[in-house]
Amino acid sequence: MAAAPEWLTHKYIEHALRSHYKDDDLTITRLQINPALGPGENYGGVLTRVRVNFKLSSPKEEKEQLQNLIVKTEIDDDELTQELMAPYDIYNREMTIYQEVLPKLRDLLMEIGDTEKIFPTAIFVDRERMAIIFEDLSVAGYVMADRVRRLNEEHTHLILRKLAKFHAASAVLNEREKGSLEGYDRGFFNKYTNAYSGYFVGGLLAAARWMSKVPKLAHYGEKLFALAPHYMDIGRECFEPTAGHVNVLAHGDVWTNNVMFKYDQLTGRPVDVLLIDFQYSFWGSPCIDLHHFFNTSLKEPLRRDQQNGLFQFYHSIFSETLKKLDYSQNPIPSLHQFKQQVEQKRFFAMHSTVVVQPVMISQDPTDACFNALMNDDERGIRFKNRLYTNPIVQQNLQALVPFFDRKGLLEVDQTC
Repeated sequence: MAAAPEWLTHKYIEHALRSHYKDDDLTITRLQINPALGPGENYGGVLTRVRVNFKLSSPKEEKEQLQNLIVKTEIDDDELTQELMAPYDIYNREMTIYQEVLPKLRDLLMEIGDTEKIFPTAIFVDRERMAIIFEDLSVAGYVMADRVRRLNEEHTHLILRKLAKFHAASAVLNEREKGSLEGYDRGFFNKYTNAYSGYFVGGLLAAARWMSKVPKLAHYGEKLFALAPHYMDIGRECFEPTAGHVNVLAHGDVWTNNVMFKYDQLTGRPVDVLLIDFQYSFWGSPCIDLHHFFNTSLKEPLRRDQQNGLFQFYHSIFSETLKKLDYSQNPIPSLHQFKQQVEQKRFFAMHSTVVVQPVMISQDPTDACFNALMNDDERGIRFKNRLYTNPIVQQNLQALVPFFDRKGLLEVDQTC
């Protein structure tokens, strides 16, 4: 497991709590610090669990209190990986979103009487250390679902309801604040950098190498090899906002490990979900979030056979929320129009299936680190090649790559 940062000390946590509670004399009486996740569980940051007992200085608060926290910090990797990640500016972006954007979205939804909680609240943001401290949602009964087993329809509907409201509120906020969210233009594919090509093109080539060894898939492998030099350009075009459409602040990385569920203790069924991790949020089509989510995190055959109904479910809530909030900047799409927009962004469904899901459902901890994911050195190639030895990945690609080929998504020329 990734070790907790050295600076995450008694004094640091005490300062954070004093700031949050506005009590300069708050004192910690007991502190426990432990890593929250193991290798391969999260590539977007280091998560540390903190359990702290403290006392407030107020005479009315003499009783010792317990606070359970999650501290999210940037990855402490080698200089090359840090250099590759710098153009994405993911840590500053997430801190700004938690501080400035999400509270406004919450207020907008409250205008229409919607008090449903969609995301957690940050209690302390530290730009010097690139750290955010949250209340530990696990104490309130929220847990991560199994990323390998993936999600059924009940889980999926919960996420889509929250995601649709988040998207709609962001479109309205951007309209009211005259383009305030349009500067979020550094998603996975963007005009500033190709730094993720080691991961994206490297994963595509690893998939092609595996397919080339399977007689029934070899011709698809050839197409992927040919696609590789054009891959980042196609991705950038996919991520561009479409004029005249309802663009939103997309979450950017919706998948099983970036949401947390609460379950009914008697039935074991999911009753609530919260969206977490806004590091890759960007201004663009809501369809990109949906393609990414469906093709990384859904069980089979839900992912393969029932997406039409899921798009319809999302659209009903998305369009209803836009109407309630009096959105008028662009026409709210009919279901038919929305399905056409879905097809325009279908490239990202192929990308999420072929390149991203193999990483997300991997159970092999060997070389499972951000460095190996991002780089195309010998270690990185070895790590990516192993992803495609997973029988589940192989079954998914055998079923879905022919579908993507029929859609024209393995072609070099994908100009809209």
